[in-house]
Amino acid sequence: MKPVYVINGFLESGKTEFITYTLAQPYFQIRGKTLLLVCEEGENEYDEQLLKMSRTVLELIDEEEQFCPAKLIELEKKHRPERIVIEYNGMWNYKNMKLPWHWRIEQQITTIDASTFPMYFTNMKSLLAEQIRGSELIIFNRCDGVEDLAGYKRNVKAINQKAEIVFEDSNGEVSSIMEDDLPYDLNAEVIELDNNGYGMWYLDSLDHLERYIGKKIRFTAMVLKPKEFPKGYFVPGRMAMTCCAEDMAFLGFACEYDGTDGLKEQQWVQVTATVAKEYFADYQGEGPVLHAVSVEKTKEPAEAVISFA
Repeated sequence: MKPVYVINGFLESGKTEFITYTLAQPYFQIRGKTLLLVCEEGENEYDEQLLKMSRTVLELIDEEEQFCPAKLIELEKKHRPERIVIEYNGMWNYKNMKLPWHWRIEQQITTIDASTFPMYFTNMKSLLAEQIRGSELIIFNRCDGVEDLAGYKRNVKAINQKAEIVFEDSNGEVSSIMEDDLPYDLNAEVIELDNNGYGMWYLDSLDHLERYIGKKIRFTAMVLKPKEFPKGYFVPGRMAMTCCAEDMAFLGFACEYDGTDGLKEQQWVQVTATVAKEYFADYQGEGPVLHAVSVEKTKEPAEAVISFA
């Protein structure tokens, strides 16, 4: 079977940029030839030196009726590639694409220009849906200035629940956590944080503190009592491993609690607190400050260290 990689999306959605980047990566190099089938010509062209370096031969098929098994087999016999990469025309209905019987789609990726997504989603939803439906990876690029990325994600997930969705702006991948990705209910009377939830809450609070201001949270934590902290404050938090055992950090925010003097260093407690945004000297500015409703002794959890690995 001949492995095939399909990159689809509308004109100027970033297909050529994605394929160009991929062809240059060491992990994508092979000994044999790569046959690159380009089904529309955009503003960006492929660099001849890159094609030569990656042992890639390019063939243009810009008429839909020419994209048929007979033509594809003819090109395969001509070049004898080890694999095929297809830059598919976004205006051709993907469900009508026919490949030779021995060509197997290894991966399907859809690129979307976030700045034009609402227009295509409104006016060409059926074509867009066919592109998205079978894709393993969906890349929204040019996300600069787009505020409703969570809405974009919901629209895509309604069509393809299993796809991985990536958002990119001019600085690279957007790592912001979407509300839909949070493993807890933001509207709950008390937001209960388990191991995974605590890590997500901590990271999300750094970027989107406004989601939590005035809300109650409950979590199991270790007590840290920094000497430089003002009286009546401690840090309830968790040790976290971000990539390996050597890379450990204590994650927690300042917490106001009248009974702080009665707490012991590294004691395990269950904290229920209200989240606020306040100035705190140790932050050298404003940040998340917890106001304890209750702090109760508890047992050390089975997994004392949380992991982001």
